[in-house]
Amino acid sequence: MTREVAPKDAVAISARLHVSPHPLVREKLTRLRDERTPPTEFRHLVNQIATLVLYEATADLALTDSEIRTPLAAYRGAKLKETVGLVPVLRAGIGMVEAALDLVPEAQVWHIGLFRDERTLRPIEYYNKLPSEATAQVCLVLDPMLATGGSATATVDVLKRWGAKRIPEGVATLSSAHPDVPIHIAALDDHLNEKGYIVPGLGDAGDRQFGT
Repeated sequence: MTREVAPKDAVAISARLHVSPHPLVREKLTRLRDERTPPTEFRHLVNQIATLVLYEATADLALTDSEIRTPLAAYRGAKLKETVGLVPVLRAGIGMVEAALDLVPEAQVWHIGLFRDERTLRPIEYYNKLPSEATAQVCLVLDPMLATGGSATATVDVLKRWGAKRIPEGVATLSSAHPDVPIHIAALDDHLNEKGYIVPGLGDAGDRQFGT
């Protein structure tokens, strides 16, 4: 969800970094961090926080006119102009998909599987379910934690090669590699420890969601 930001990077990152100011996000994140929170409640909290953060992250989606009729009259409304793709990073990102689909029911869902080499801390891709050509113009990368930034950066690399034009996601590594990508997060934590884990963090999001 976060990573430590050196002072020299802070100004450059600040324009692209969006930390939710919502009081409900802060309250739910506190419960999410609690080591006593069981998997069922943990999954529920991930869903709720994802809804709130994604609501803010999608505020600039482009619209086009849509002509409909209400029970009383004709009405010119709006619909999404671009196709939205959801890309949960396996496996922890799965917990954010339902929240995203509640907001954008017509979104496409594609999966990318990455795991972190615990020795090098570098991401290794083991699964990619993207079609051969880009079918979505806007891609939301779903991952509940951004530690070293390696997995998020690798995912955006894949999506840009695929042909996605806009990728709002969720700090220093990702911002350096992809300065055009906005980052939406629930909180910015203090630092990474020697093993690359976020401190204070919330533990392994995948393990805590699925009780493993």
